[in-house]
Amino acid sequence: MQGRIIGLKAALCGTALLFLGACVAQYRSHGYVPTEDLLSEIVVGVDTRGTVEDVVGVPSTAGVQNESGFYYVESEIRHFAYKAPEVVDRSVLAISFDEAGVVTNIERYGLEDGQVVPLARRITRTNDGDLSFIRKLFGNIGRLSAADLLGDG
Repeated sequence: MQGRIIGLKAALCGTALLFLGACVAQYRSHGYVPTEDLLSEIVVGVDTRGTVEDVVGVPSTAGVQNESGFYYVESEIRHFAYKAPEVVDRSVLAISFDEAGVVTNIERYGLEDGQVVPLARRITRTNDGDLSFIRKLFGNIGRLSAADLLGDG
């Protein structure tokens, strides 16, 4: 009987430890922002797109309009129990270029400089994507005639 009570207590303690362990926040880092040491090697007004890629690496994204700049983005995200993941830190490094592709400016931004902007892809939807398979199936029922079914048409 004594051994059974000790086993039950051990099982309860183990279960409690599992539940407490699940309540620990986990942090994950996504993306890449070059260090200050690497950025010190870039000379504004001298270096070009090619030299920036060689020194600090390929950017996370590039400016869409007139290839205006390179953007390096790093985010730290906290995952905690059942809650939705939360962005706790985001760094954006923007390197701007002129028309000739020469570096004109290097700027850093963080969460304190503005609001969180979710980084997402835009997807162009097609019109038939709004109709479900069942709606398409039932939509075709009225269009069929007996001749179509028998193959006489």
